[in-house]
Amino acid sequence: MDEPEQVLDWLLDSDPALRWQVERDLADEPTEVWEATRARVPHEGFGARLLALQDPDGRWAGGAFFPADADPTGPQPWTATTWVLNSLREWGVDAGALGDTAERLADARWEYDDLPYWGGEVDCCINAWTLLNGGWLGVDVSGLVRWFEEHRMADGGWNCAWVEGSTRSSFHSTLAAVRALRDAERRTGTTTSAAAGEEYLLERRLRRRLSTGELVAPWVDDHTYPFRWGYSVLNALDHFREVGTRDARMAEAVDVVRSQRRPDGRWTRTDRFPGAVWFPVDGPAGEPSRWVTFLALRVLRWWGS
Repeated sequence: MDEPEQVLDWLLDSDPALRWQVERDLADEPTEVWEATRARVPHEGFGARLLALQDPDGRWAGGAFFPADADPTGPQPWTATTWVLNSLREWGVDAGALGDTAERLADARWEYDDLPYWGGEVDCCINAWTLLNGGWLGVDVSGLVRWFEEHRMADGGWNCAWVEGSTRSSFHSTLAAVRALRDAERRTGTTTSAAAGEEYLLERRLRRRLSTGELVAPWVDDHTYPFRWGYSVLNALDHFREVGTRDARMAEAVDVVRSQRRPDGRWTRTDRFPGAVWFPVDGPAGEPSRWVTFLALRVLRWWGS
């Protein structure tokens, strides 16, 4: 699809973390242009700011998943190590910019049972991010691929609540798992059960209960960035775009994203995940969002190509 010039200009007037992706995926700039912008991410703007906040021991905010000073009665903070690594990886930061971070984090521990950082823990989403971040930073996290194979539900997906006895998959956990497993396949040539998890989502048209056909929950059509742990049809569509899977069962979700476009050609974001951040990377909830607009346009362009 063609983007209005004023929307494209608005997207390009952004931090290098977003700009290089707009240049590559929407503006069709030559490779040398977007690669040059991407190379700026560790040195200026969002990427440089996060790298400068790293603790001497390799962590951020003194914790793996929660900052050391987290208030257990408040909302989830987003300043600890895993959340920062997720952002830096998603923004295209080269692993070399993090120096010996991977080695330093080998001594870090999860808040759950004091387990070693690169070994993961019991939460599917946490293990998915650890698999993604470890692969990016060159850590041997192949044990986590096996962990996902051992913890897949009979219905094809995953659920972080398996520890509490759940036997039914969740949209959130399944999407996190298939993203990580597909990345492991690309990096190592490993064969995984990612396709089974993707089929779990496709059977449900990315947004409905298989048993009744009802909408799984209102949040399925809400979009924000960063995605955090949350599922949305935009998040799911972006995954299928990335792996190159087109399926007619996605059409309803695509229509939802298309219908949410404002008359000015932009999309807004919701505030699904309140909590402390190092600094904002997008505009206020309810206002036009560069990140959501970019993601939506990229998905729609792919779908219509």
